[in-house]
Amino acid sequence: MQILAHVSDIHIDGSPRSIDRARAVMRHLENLPGPLDAVVVTGDIADNGLIEEYEIARDLLATRHPTIVCPGNHDVRAAFRKVMLDEDGDGPINRVLRLDGLTVALCDSSVPGRPEGFLDDETLAWLEAVLAEDPDTPAMVGMHHPPVALGIPYVDAIGLRAPGRLEAVLRRHPRVAAVLVGHAHTAASTTFAGLPLSIAPGVVSTLRLNQELDVQVPIDYDLPPQIALHVFDGVRLVTHVRPILF
Repeated sequence: MQILAHVSDIHIDGSPRSIDRARAVMRHLENLPGPLDAVVVTGDIADNGLIEEYEIARDLLATRHPTIVCPGNHDVRAAFRKVMLDEDGDGPINRVLRLDGLTVALCDSSVPGRPEGFLDDETLAWLEAVLAEDPDTPAMVGMHHPPVALGIPYVDAIGLRAPGRLEAVLRRHPRVAAVLVGHAHTAASTTFAGLPLSIAPGVVSTLRLNQELDVQVPIDYDLPPQIALHVFDGVRLVTHVRPILF
């Protein structure tokens, strides 16, 4: 059985608020008495894509647990890569984490200078190659942008473009057990390509349905940061959402 902590949208902007909320989440994970197989962070690490923000985020996300991180639409590839990965370049940042009995592949769905998402040919070819490596080992595929509409117009307008390109890859690889995303700042679940699709809650804020907050962008800054804990038995994914009080 694998236990994954799913963290998303910490939006480090140098403010005490964003730092304190991310620190509280990571402290909670560090202090868990039981085992945790990995921490999966699905994007929007920095709020403005600044080197200084990534330096703060790098220290905050340091943990004893295996960790995999991908960019979101607020991230800047060159700065992310330089600070978070100690690499140069501004191409797609695709990452894979191979655990005992599970592969986690995070794709870069960010589009430089744009809020919506897209998986380019390079990224899809990379994902295809990763999924072809070990067809007998279950895999989870993640990215920042949800590939389906969630019923929140603000998010749906800047979701993943051309999701059928991703669906075609996933359907060719039955080892894929689930898809993990962020971007929406709200815990939600649905299906995509016949697979469970788990949307992580936000750390920096919570985005509500329009019916819950009568404003154009229904962001709630008062709710505590939240994370998801995924329990995977090799076949079935069960997700638990936890608010982090601090």
